[in-house]
Amino acid sequence: MEMVRTLSSQHAVVIFSKTTCCMCHTIKSLFNELGVSPVVHELDEDPKGTEIELVLLTLLGRRPTVPAVFIGRELIGGPNEVMTLHLNGTLKPLLKRAGAMWL
Repeated sequence: MEMVRTLSSQHAVVIFSKTTCCMCHTIKSLFNELGVSPVVHELDEDPKGTEIELVLLTLLGRRPTVPAVFIGRELIGGPNEVMTLHLNGTLKPLLKRAGAMWL
């Protein structure tokens, strides 16, 4: 748990992802289109990826565990939560408060 807490608190936006996950790609693309440069941890390329995924499973309480998005040290959730925030207009203000975007 501490490893995920540490990794997710070091940057304004952190995404836990897998290189083969299409929803991970979609979420990473959304942030890039918004001008946000998230730090991405690809679990399938990380030697501790399985351990991190088990922690994410505990935090999220569901599978799939990726993408898991943290903004401002806070777990936002997966693609459904991120897209809901984006569509209802609250994602950008959240990113601004976290210092991830300026405009």
